[in-house]
Amino acid sequence: MDRPCHPVNESGAPLRRAALAVGILLLSGCSLFQAPTIQRGNRVTEDQLKEITPGVQTRTDVQTLLGSPTQTSTFGDPTWYYISSRTRQRPGRELAVTDQQVVVVQFDASGVVREVRTIGADEGKPVDMVQRETPTPGNDRSLLQALFGNVGRIGPGASVPVSPGATGSGTGRQ
Repeated sequence: MDRPCHPVNESGAPLRRAALAVGILLLSGCSLFQAPTIQRGNRVTEDQLKEITPGVQTRTDVQTLLGSPTQTSTFGDPTWYYISSRTRQRPGRELAVTDQQVVVVQFDASGVVREVRTIGADEGKPVDMVQRETPTPGNDRSLLQALFGNVGRIGPGASVPVSPGATGSGTGRQ
């Protein structure tokens, strides 16, 4: 009588296959649950930039073609900035900027376009944020002051309203 021969290691094969299938599903889910890319600002295309001719077009022409600028210059020559970026929210962290573009349109004194240029993220200057805070008087309280700060502030009978012109001990009786 011949008995079928089964290798000893074959008993764990279904478990390995299931673990492999679960691993593949988990790895494919990593890209499935990424936050979508969000376009922020007014994105200016290359075709729109080609339509702007320095020395010919005015502020009105640029605004008709590109829309309102994101920012304008405060001092100096009249300059419009069209700032746009693509961002993605990272779990538990700040927004990740994936692509940033700044289009600078400079005008002369009569409002005619003088120069159009694009600034990439590599040309930007990093700005260090100041970490100190302006002190506000009256807000430095210890833990005990915060817990027991109102104890003793309310006198006896203050919780019962007294009508105007009433006399008495403040209990509401006349």
